Amino acid sequence: MKADPAVQRRLLDLAEVDAELARVTHRRRTLPVIAEINEVEQQVRTKQDALVAVETTLTDLDRDVKRQETEIEQVRARGERDRKLMQSGSVGAKQLTELEHELATIQRRQGVLEDDLLELMERREAVDADASFARVELDKARTALEDASHRRDEALADLESTETRRTADRSVMAKGFPDDLLKAYDRQREQRGIGAALIQSRRCGACRIELDRSAVSKLKEAAADEVLRCEECGAILVRTTESGL
Repeated sequence: MKADPAVQRRLLDLAEVDAELARVTHRRRTLPVIAEINEVEQQVRTKQDALVAVETTLTDLDRDVKRQETEIEQVRARGERDRKLMQSGSVGAKQLTELEHELATIQRRQGVLEDDLLELMERREAVDADASFARVELDKARTALEDASHRRDEALADLESTETRRTADRSVMAKGFPDDLLKAYDRQREQRGIGAALIQSRRCGACRIELDRSAVSKLKEAAADEVLRCEECGAILVRTTESGL
């Protein structure tokens, strides 16, 4: 294959654009903020679960407190009924003794229930504080996720802008190459990542391997318009005054 030396040199410009486009693709996949978002999303899920758990405990305690208060009210009502009955003077001595015994039992029961209620209220207060803390922590995680997502979107927008601009540049540049040369270049780029490279100080700019004497001799003897390939990686070798040939 033959191509004007000036056209071959322009392959280096095309290769530079393709390298930038490859970097954009790589950066899009490996943005550090993406890993950060994954981590923060996990934190959000964990903190959501923690909040649900503590709120469930709080709901259970509210139900227990309500039940305990209801039972205390029932015991108080029973005690109040017995006291009124005792004060009415309408009961005999035997029944009065039974009422006194029952009232004493009721008062002891009420004391136990009120102690239990106090313990429940203290537990509820502690769990309520835990719930408030869990909400704050979840809000912090969500804010961090929003911030990371915003930074990701900005970074992706910048990459998209660069990709659009350089893709347009490439489209224009590609029109300046013969079809066979461009096809050879694109095929090599798709297979190995670099389609063309400068020979610099007798070294291939694609695979970075120094050419042996035999290869250098062939390059020196080749016509200026001959399209040459690296024997190691297959990249199109572009010769300039920096090639050291």
